[in-house]
Amino acid sequence: MAFNDTFRLSSHAVITNEQGQVLLLKANYGNFAWGLPGGALEPNETIHEALIRECQEELGLQVVVNYLSGVYYHGAYQSQAFIFRCELQLPNMIEAEPLPIQLSHEHSAFAFHDIDTLSAVQQQRIKDCLNFNGVVMSAKF
Repeated sequence: MAFNDTFRLSSHAVITNEQGQVLLLKANYGNFAWGLPGGALEPNETIHEALIRECQEELGLQVVVNYLSGVYYHGAYQSQAFIFRCELQLPNMIEAEPLPIQLSHEHSAFAFHDIDTLSAVQQQRIKDCLNFNGVVMSAKF
């Protein structure tokens, strides 16, 4: 790789509910897929700063970052995805209230999904995150 060549970097959050389901967002672009909250780094931004900014933009909420669990190379996009375990920072809520998520224009829906219903790539990244043992995982797709 030459000095001026570029590739993409992104940061994504694994957020689960009490049932162990993972939060996904439905994109309004590309193939309209469901994916983890997060996105591309901007110039002069760290992977943590990008994660916090992207989650604020996409969810309208702050997240608490617990740990980095993996870095995954996606050949189709020439990208490295950083996966973090996160929690939503929620205001005081009554138990029956819906989550106060405010989606950005980039997404049309959010939902919690059972992990075993996701693609093999998503499952690996999420399972690596939830089974984190202190060693940051790495894989190619």
